[in-house]
Amino acid sequence: MAGLDKNTPLPTEIKLHQASHVLEVAFNDGSVFHLPYEFLRVYSPSAEVRGHGHGQETLQVGKQGVSIASIEPVGSYAVQPTFSDGHDTGIYSWDYLYEIGKNQDMLWTRYLERLADAGASRTAL
Repeated sequence: MAGLDKNTPLPTEIKLHQASHVLEVAFNDGSVFHLPYEFLRVYSPSAEVRGHGHGQETLQVGKQGVSIASIEPVGSYAVQPTFSDGHDTGIYSWDYLYEIGKNQDMLWTRYLERLADAGASRTAL
């Protein structure tokens, strides 16, 4: 999911909406995704979150109020946000943003199920 595929649409606009805590990404195929900061944080493509292989993922808890302090371009293929909790190692390629945008509902449901199974919470302790 984190590679760069020549067939993936490219973003035409990226906006941080600080009041609503949403990253809006428009792609050149007409798709527009509204990705909550919390969603982006818990699905960070970083090794800290995803691990180094299948089954090594770390469930992210207490991220409900997280915000994006800044976001920087990475070459011409990605962006790297810095979150208010200090997390800044996830590089979100256009492919990855498009993929999680298309699958946002399913991924969010999966995350909530994993939290429930672990007896964990979205809110900070």
